[in-house]
Formats: sequence, C-alpha cells, structure tokens
Amino acid sequence: MSRKRISSSARIKGPSPEQIRKRNLIIGILIVVAVALVATIAIGINREDNPASTAKSPAVSTKNASTGTTAAKSAAAQSISQEPVLPAALKADKNARRVTINTAKGPIVMEVYPDLMPGTVANFDKLVKAGFYNGLTFHRVENWVIQGGDPKGDGTGGSGQTIKLETNPELKNIRGAVAMARSSDPNSASSQFYILKQDTPSLDGQYAVFGMVVQGMNVVNQIQIGDKMLAVKE
Repeated sequence: MSRKRISSSARIKGPSPEQIRKRNLIIGILIVVAVALVATIAIGINREDNPASTAKSPAVSTKNASTGTTAAKSAAAQSISQEPVLPAALKADKNARRVTINTAKGPIVMEVYPDLMPGTVANFDKLVKAGFYNGLTFHRVENWVIQGGDPKGDGTGGSGQTIKLETNPELKNIRGAVAMARSSDPNSASSQFYILKQDTPSLDGQYAVFGMVVQGMNVVNQIQIGDKMLAVKE
C-alpha cells in the first residue's frame, strides 16, 4: 500500500496577483468602515458628556425670562413708591388735616388725625407751628423706616417735654404710618417721629401712630441719613 507524504521540502502554491488585489481591497474597505464606526461612537460619547453641544438655543426663552424679570422689578418698584392705601376709619376722620415736610428731594405730605389721637396730634401741631422741625435732619434711615425730629441729630434729643403713650386700634404700624418715637419708657415720646417704609405689626400698641403719608412715599424711600427737613408746615 502506498502512503501519501507531505515533505517539508514540498512547494506550497501561493495566491495569484488577482486574489491578492481583491483581498487588499476587502481589507481596505473593512478598515474604512471600522474607522467610521469608531468616529461615530466617539461623537456620541462627546455629546452625552456635553449636553450643551446638542441643546437648542434658549434665545427665545431667555428673552421672555428677561422681560418677565424686568416686569417684576418694575412692579416691585411701583409697589414700593406708590402711595399707601388709607384705611376706611382714617378717611372718616373729618378733622384730619395735612402737614407737609419739604426736603431737597421733594415734599412728603401726611395727614394727622386729631379725632383718633388728640393728645399726640396736639403735641405735634404745637411743634410744627413753632417751627421746631425746620432744619432738623433724618438721623436714622433703615430699609424699613426713617426717623427724625431730634434737635441733637443723634437720636437722644427732644423738645424738652414728653407726652403719655396714646394708641388707637384704627391706627396701625403699616407702610406710610407716621408715629412718635420714644425710649424704653412708654411715656417718653417728645419730638422725634418715624415713617414706616413697610408694614411692621410688631410695633402695634406700643407706639403712638398719629398720621399717614398720603403723597411722597417715593421721597421717603430716597431719604438718606443727614437729609434735612427744610420746612414742616400745615
């Protein structure tokens, strides 16, 4: 029986030039496809890592938001500067009269209510008619209040006379309220008074509210420490 042997010296027939050309073409196509696939995956990963690269422009919504913010600020400014709304009970005071505080930034016009606060208004009227307040400063200015009427200009002075604490449930510490300032002694009010820039109900029943600003809250909001009351008159 004859045996077939493969000799180490046997010659192996290689691929033809045409086969090599086809093989190289296929390899080249596969390489191009692989490179394109890798690039696509890389772009996808980059977009996931950076949401801004695929987000639509927020130009329209930003503009709307800006307009809304501006409108809100405008409304807030208007709310701060507009004149206070007087409670019905104050409108009913037939003897209410107006007092004007002239400042370099404009007039502050307030009403005082002698029917509701007779003792406090009488004291204030006496000082106004005597010209006591003319030339005095606002020595205290905070985001919620301004205060003046101290001849010393530091919050420690007065007219030399004090009055008893007087309150009325119809007169509260609301925005625009005018009230007498005092020390820890309830009956120590003299000449100093304050005007509220915002509602402060915690002061109700403790301080003598005797008036309300009816014109010039925009001036009240502009007052700074040291601004003078050029003239205070009825």
